[in-house]
Amino acid sequence: MHHSFTPVASVLVDPRRARVHEEGWQSWSPSGTYALDQAPYRPTDANWATVCYRPGVTVPAGAFQGEGLLALDPGDGSPVRLWAAADPTHEVPSVRLTVTGDRAEVTADGPVKEWTGTDIPSVLGDWAGSLGLPAPRPAPTVWCSWYEYFTEVTEDDIHENLRAMDTLDLPIDVVQIDDGYQRALGDWLTLSGRFRSREAIADAIRARGRRAGIWTAPFLVDPASDLAAEHPDWLVRDAEGGPAHAGRNWGHDLCVLDTTHPEAAAYLDDVFRTLRAEGYDYFKVDFLYAGALEGVRHGDHENMDALSAYRAGIGVIREAIGPDAYLLGCGAPILPSLGLFDAMRVSPDTAPHRRPEAGDYSQPGQDPAEFTGAARQWQHGRLWVNDPDCLMARPAVETRERWAAHVAATGGLMASSDRLLSLDQWGVETTRRILSGATR
Repeated sequence: MHHSFTPVASVLVDPRRARVHEEGWQSWSPSGTYALDQAPYRPTDANWATVCYRPGVTVPAGAFQGEGLLALDPGDGSPVRLWAAADPTHEVPSVRLTVTGDRAEVTADGPVKEWTGTDIPSVLGDWAGSLGLPAPRPAPTVWCSWYEYFTEVTEDDIHENLRAMDTLDLPIDVVQIDDGYQRALGDWLTLSGRFRSREAIADAIRARGRRAGIWTAPFLVDPASDLAAEHPDWLVRDAEGGPAHAGRNWGHDLCVLDTTHPEAAAYLDDVFRTLRAEGYDYFKVDFLYAGALEGVRHGDHENMDALSAYRAGIGVIREAIGPDAYLLGCGAPILPSLGLFDAMRVSPDTAPHRRPEAGDYSQPGQDPAEFTGAARQWQHGRLWVNDPDCLMARPAVETRERWAAHVAATGGLMASSDRLLSLDQWGVETTRRILSGATR
């Protein structure tokens, strides 16, 4: 799908004062503004290049590159310029910028339109506003199991925190069960040994006046799952006919569900209709990059482009959960997701620690979550509600005051992800204050 790069613009710059904004491919891809002498954040290994960046795209050393969006402040008082994908939901060109002396050369591998403005955030905001998307609905406030329990979460953990919300008087609308309730990626309706009944938990949550939420990674399939064993034809294939590879995580390779296969689409529809019927009406769908990977899809759709397949797959989910359910995307290709979600994660995962491993700004850490989250603030309220990732306010979290301030400043989706009984007084008061301040 990648074409050759052709010239788009040649711009005089002040090399000391110019700034370039790169928009990354998906939620976790570093996005932000750099001085011309700064090295932008790039993948530190081939696996993260697939899982967190635009697969199959390598940026030459010394170049800046945005996926569908690249902005330049020339630094000499002349207008800021933005090059934006002409048809962003169907084709997302890479836009590249190199500098020689006091001249920036901009190229792209597909059609782009140019915008001008006074500063980088406002020109990006003008572009977003021009898309004419409906204003997103206000986000509910959320408690999420992930950042305390990770994949080891149990049904009892959910019940303990459900009681604690009442005890601590926290304004939490949605109790969202994250990764760990299911036996395997792909076998979404088969429970892990740590859970007894999804429906009973949803009932318990709703009996306390709150809404039930649940996590899935709908396009990922564990090769060891029942789904992969019983329906190998439901997987996207590579050129050699084997399963297409969506990288590695959780210690194993990842395959991709081919939602253009009618039976696979029917399965996905059944999963989400079942969860909705059990009482879940808030859905966090994660690792969505997998649905937009290049590969050989089913029969009539063999030549369907990956972005159309991705949008159709999200369409199956939305149809199944209905228009009123809340849909949060994560690990999702940004521009191909326009118009599909209520809220969108706009950064890599945060973490109880400040710095990412190996300095890769696609990896979990508060620094990368702040860097990319702040640089995508222009999307909030225009494309969707921004999800800056969860507040963690327990004493064990590094620099928790600074992280809480970042989450609060975004004005986006506010979610707590602590074992609530582990919060000290500061943690309880901060969680209550930030959730109460959310636009409800």
